[in-house]
Amino acid sequence: MPSVLFVFTSANKTLTGAETGWYLPEAAHPYYVLAPHVNIDFASPAGPNPPLDPASVEAFKEDKQSMDFLKDATVKQKFQNARKISDVKPNDYDAIFYVGGHGPVIDLASDPVNAKLASDFWAANKIVSAVCHGPAALVQAVDSNGKPIFAGRQFTGFSNEEENQVGKVKDVPFLLEDKIQSLGGKYTKADKPWGPKVVVDGKLITGQNPASAAGVGEAILKALK
Repeated sequence: MPSVLFVFTSANKTLTGAETGWYLPEAAHPYYVLAPHVNIDFASPAGPNPPLDPASVEAFKEDKQSMDFLKDATVKQKFQNARKISDVKPNDYDAIFYVGGHGPVIDLASDPVNAKLASDFWAANKIVSAVCHGPAALVQAVDSNGKPIFAGRQFTGFSNEEENQVGKVKDVPFLLEDKIQSLGGKYTKADKPWGPKVVVDGKLITGQNPASAAGVGEAILKALK
């Protein structure tokens, strides 16, 4: 059975001091796509029980999978046993998946331990995937020549327009769309803000926003097969 590592942020505050963390449906939806078919472990920079963005719980309280995820005994155990990313060995996994939320832009994007982890997954020819703000965790990931893994590749992620609409531009150190394009990535997005969009470019799999999370899970599953 293939193994997938879900990586969560450990950041619980944005640059303005607003509460943040990982975004509920962006973990729940891909988890339930993948869980019947793969082994899943959780990890974060600080290890167990990474912070959940409370706004995502409120926004998705009518979403059955999100609410199930919060009550799921297996999931709770995975969070309690979440590993520090510094203890993760890429050889133990077939894919890495970065859950979104504004948190990853705050901590994972600038974390040298995470940069090495993502680069090692890439060098080992494993699936590297992320949704929404999750691709921010990959901005320091490089290939064997030291080039950004986004250079010349198609990707998606939370758009400038979406960031403006949620009023969070000042909460993050950079806008994801602009930052990855500056690394040579080719940005594509859904026809309308908040629409689902998943982009697969070789072993790089990215999703634009919360509506894209299940689709990223499906793309990971397809790539593993």
